[in-house]
Amino acid sequence: MDAETQQRLRAELEAGRRDLIDELRALGADPDSDRVRQLDAVDDNFADSASATAERAERLALIDQATDRLADTQHALQRMDDGRYGICEHCGKPIATSRLEARPMSVLCVECAAAMS
Repeated sequence: MDAETQQRLRAELEAGRRDLIDELRALGADPDSDRVRQLDAVDDNFADSASATAERAERLALIDQATDRLADTQHALQRMDDGRYGICEHCGKPIATSRLEARPMSVLCVECAAAMS
């Protein structure tokens, strides 16, 4: 992969990381830990407890998804720093640039990803 493409992908990953950190904070999560503050928007009124429980579960699921995406993004950035970006973690072959452009946090080539799913 040429340096210009990698630099563009780095900028995309860094912007995505900032967005995910903002999203986690907006959801009431600490992006640097597993802590979640009291979910302010969730009404804990006894009469609405089922609704509050469902809303809390939905919010926690969004936090889990954003946390996973943040971890994947940070892992890709670390691989860039280590000089391993664009190399399949499973087979060691290059990951196609088109795959990295579609999903910059990819760590597996198409063949290995298909074999593991």
